[in-house]
Amino acid sequence: MQNQNVAYDSKVEGEIIVTQADAVINWIRKHSVWPMPMGLACCAIELMAAGASRFDISRFGMEVMRFSPRQADCMIVAGTVTYKMAEVVRRIYDQMAEPKWVVAMGACASTGGMYRSYATLQGVDRIIPVDVYISGCPPRPEALLDAMIKLQDKIGRERAVKNLIPEKADSKELAGAGKES
Repeated sequence: MQNQNVAYDSKVEGEIIVTQADAVINWIRKHSVWPMPMGLACCAIELMAAGASRFDISRFGMEVMRFSPRQADCMIVAGTVTYKMAEVVRRIYDQMAEPKWVVAMGACASTGGMYRSYATLQGVDRIIPVDVYISGCPPRPEALLDAMIKLQDKIGRERAVKNLIPEKADSKELAGAGKES
């Protein structure tokens, strides 16, 4: 665990800070997560409570709840997802810009909860990839804050630069391209 980057793992020389691009980009991303709440059932009440002064999700840089998928980078699915709603949840997820993360809040979003019926999706991870699961029915706002901290840790460990630089073509393809005449 010698190669672990935490925030600005830097060296200050005069007025110049030397660090890795991944460390800077991930520090910015993890401290400015903009959630998009998908409040589908009772878990949405606990999601709203997390924004209140008692729990204060703004301490973690996540108070900017966006109700437009083009402005959000973290979808919080709070509640029961029915098959009718699954298509809408997937469409909204597809409209979000990369990088994007998903939190499944509560037993219903994670596994279908107590609903074992033909109308209920048995876990939102069947239609979109989930990064963090929150257990409970409904989970407390503290559980949501804990999950968001875990998501921040996950964001901090990602390789951010590899997505910014396009992959180069193979040298064989480049060598063969000049011989076509």
